[in-house]
Amino acid sequence: MHLAALRVSYHELFMRLANKVSIVTGAGAGIGEGTAIRFAEEGSQLVLADISEGNLARVAARVAELGADVVTVAGDISREEDAKRISDAAIERFGGLDILVNNAANFTTVSVEHATPQDWEKVLGVNVIGTALVAKHAIPHIRKRGKGSIVNVSSTSALMAQPDFATYNTSKGALLSMTICMALDLAPSNIRVNSICPGCILTSATEREWIRMGITKEEWIREMAPQHMLNRVGDVREVANAILFFASDEASFITGAHLMVDGGRIAK
Repeated sequence: MHLAALRVSYHELFMRLANKVSIVTGAGAGIGEGTAIRFAEEGSQLVLADISEGNLARVAARVAELGADVVTVAGDISREEDAKRISDAAIERFGGLDILVNNAANFTTVSVEHATPQDWEKVLGVNVIGTALVAKHAIPHIRKRGKGSIVNVSSTSALMAQPDFATYNTSKGALLSMTICMALDLAPSNIRVNSICPGCILTSATEREWIRMGITKEEWIREMAPQHMLNRVGDVREVANAILFFASDEASFITGAHLMVDGGRIAK
């Protein structure tokens, strides 16, 4: 058999997302970047969205090196026209859509007492309304495939109290409710909808957190690690692996589920 044919056979038989078209929002850094890389490794064609053009270009170059066909869309998903452009790009470039990973997030963390209307608008605008708008425009295209998967990235923060985190935690709690409602509504179309709840993961967002706290990375890890049964914080690839599972046909009988990827933080 010709070498090129062997490569095609491997691609189609062993890669979990071969011939699938996936959108990943918030793909410019952190969990979104890690997910884009894992999806590229598993053969997916990719539409990467983020508010930062520079970060998008960097991640797109990296996944292209892995052999992924990739298109990028820079924009703010709290604006419906930007949210719609993401799905439009998938159809224009690839002719269809199979998977949506709603990962884009705003990290405004303020108590109810001190939050301004602008704080609420920022965090709910991206984490709840933006997620819903991206899904709204993606769902009709996924439905045409006959089946598909949507993964919403929530947080363990949705299930716990944290000081001065009311805005963020409220938005992530809303995502859990949105997930189960979407799962019910989309089940007749064979579209599965699940959520991932990461614990403390080393990302640029957690870096901003330890800077805000006025401590070093090492001090932050020493403080956060004992909150998890596994006594450590997580890596973005560990979260990306869970997202990959939900996105793939390996999770074909799972919908409306919330998966903790938290080293046992919530259970502790």
